[in-house]
Amino acid sequence: MLVSATEMLKKAKAGKYAVGQFNINNLEWTKSVLLTAQELKSPVILGVSEGAGKYMTGFKTVAAMVKAMDEELGITVPVALHLDHGTYEGCYKCIKAGFTSVMFDGSHYPIEENIEKTKELVAVSHALGLSIEAEVGSIGGEEDGVIGAGECADPDECKAIADLGVDMLAAGIGNIHGKYPENWAGLSFETLDAIQQKTGIMPLVLHGGTGIPEDMIKKAISLGVAKINVNTECQLSFADATRKYVEAGKDLEGKGFDPRKLLAPGAEAIKATVKEKMELFGSVGKAE
Repeated sequence: MLVSATEMLKKAKAGKYAVGQFNINNLEWTKSVLLTAQELKSPVILGVSEGAGKYMTGFKTVAAMVKAMDEELGITVPVALHLDHGTYEGCYKCIKAGFTSVMFDGSHYPIEENIEKTKELVAVSHALGLSIEAEVGSIGGEEDGVIGAGECADPDECKAIADLGVDMLAAGIGNIHGKYPENWAGLSFETLDAIQQKTGIMPLVLHGGTGIPEDMIKKAISLGVAKINVNTECQLSFADATRKYVEAGKDLEGKGFDPRKLLAPGAEAIKATVKEKMELFGSVGKAE
């Protein structure tokens, strides 16, 4: 059931759990995430970066695939199709393509410009029933060419963006895209707490969910995080399962080279990773 992310995140914030955003890269990724969400009766957000959208030949293709798959699989849990780290232009493309949610990442602009562009996109998105996420501060690491040093967000700037009416807010609190280095200092809960004090009931978003210790995840949820993004971990589990299949020579047995067989272990690995995360985030059974 394709919906905006607004209601599922309001319920998550009030219920002290988080909804997982799992980035999709192809049909197998999408199918694995949807089936797991349905099995666990969990709301879910399908994240699509601009790079992944381009890889899948465009946002219209992605939206059509997700809508059709949602119907064909008989998915009844709430599913949001969400642009991840979108540019100003990318947001309009996804709105036109039929996404149910967008993220405008204006964190690299001066705060005044971030506010101006976010305000415009909030009005457009809400007029069409879409949810919208904004960002303040930067997420460390690199994603689709966007590089951040992981600076912590200014709570006052977070409040200024939240006051524009966004449905969720991503704020840098020392989190990083990709694998976390051994010398990572950890999440700044002091910053997160200060942001929640300023933004009240606003659902907060934790990007870079891969590799953050479970106790930190749970503490972040207790401090207002209602959406957690996972991408790298699914990629790693998919690659590991596929590598084992090939190294075991399974692709040389019978028709083991058939893509439906070759990609099956990886797809199952994604399901296992998504299940593990949904259980950790506390979203299992919340769509019943």
